[in-house]
Amino acid sequence: MRPRLLAHIAVLAANIFFAANFSFVKMITPRLVAPFGLNVYRVGCSLVLFWLLWLLAPDKRAPRRSDIGRIIACGLTGVAVNQMLFIRGLTLTTSIHAALLMLTTPLLITLFALLVLREKLTRTQVPGLLLGVAGAAWLIAGGAQSRLAPNPLLGDALILVNAISYSMYFILVKPLMTRYTPLEVVRWVFTAGFVFMLPFGWKQAAGVPFTIFTATDWAALAAVVFTGTFLAYCFNAYGIRHLGAGTAGAYIYTQPVFAVFIATLVLNEQLSLEKGLAAALIFAGVFLATRKPRKNEA
Repeated sequence: MRPRLLAHIAVLAANIFFAANFSFVKMITPRLVAPFGLNVYRVGCSLVLFWLLWLLAPDKRAPRRSDIGRIIACGLTGVAVNQMLFIRGLTLTTSIHAALLMLTTPLLITLFALLVLREKLTRTQVPGLLLGVAGAAWLIAGGAQSRLAPNPLLGDALILVNAISYSMYFILVKPLMTRYTPLEVVRWVFTAGFVFMLPFGWKQAAGVPFTIFTATDWAALAAVVFTGTFLAYCFNAYGIRHLGAGTAGAYIYTQPVFAVFIATLVLNEQLSLEKGLAAALIFAGVFLATRKPRKNEA
């Protein structure tokens, strides 16, 4: 199979794994595993696997001293804050709400690129950002009436802050991706992030009642750790290497589709007309805000 075709399949699989995480997390959190404790297992186990891959790698190198500060910042924004707020927010709102709100990530990346990287503003970005904000606000205002959403307003807010943190990470990590392989970057970023999150989650991780886990609970935990984190990041890194960050990143738009389908199937959540219209606004905003202008439009 050709490397580019395999890369497309890998990135699509990674986004399916990410989408399934929305439901698998809710199956065991907070019923069996507290949010921060789950993050310790999720990131810690994946980190061990990333370092095992490093042992098998023929070319081993350490990061430049000048990049250590940036790696620490990426670990804080892309792993510690991002992962902890995502899991905590997901326990308070529905999987469908969380998945749709994560669509704001490309909008936030565009906004940070304008503010931090001083990229040029195009004609469609302002209406795109406004449409995306309107869609997210409508979604949050509508609430999430469900037994699986004890505090949807707070949960939606945490998911949004998580998206902001990940958007900052995306901007910070770009220079590292040009100097190292994606898997090298992910390994170092996960190492830094794990150090930040361990003080918040080690007590919760130590108190997990594994003795009462059913086969379904173990399967959900394994899916969150292995497929939803380790394999997803490995497949994404492979896709970035062979397709580029732009093409691989475009697959994020498939996540809400898969997440809604899986949440409907596994958790019996419902996609209402109101949520669908709010999602349509966000999709339209993302399309306009991230659309590259033609040369005669610049």
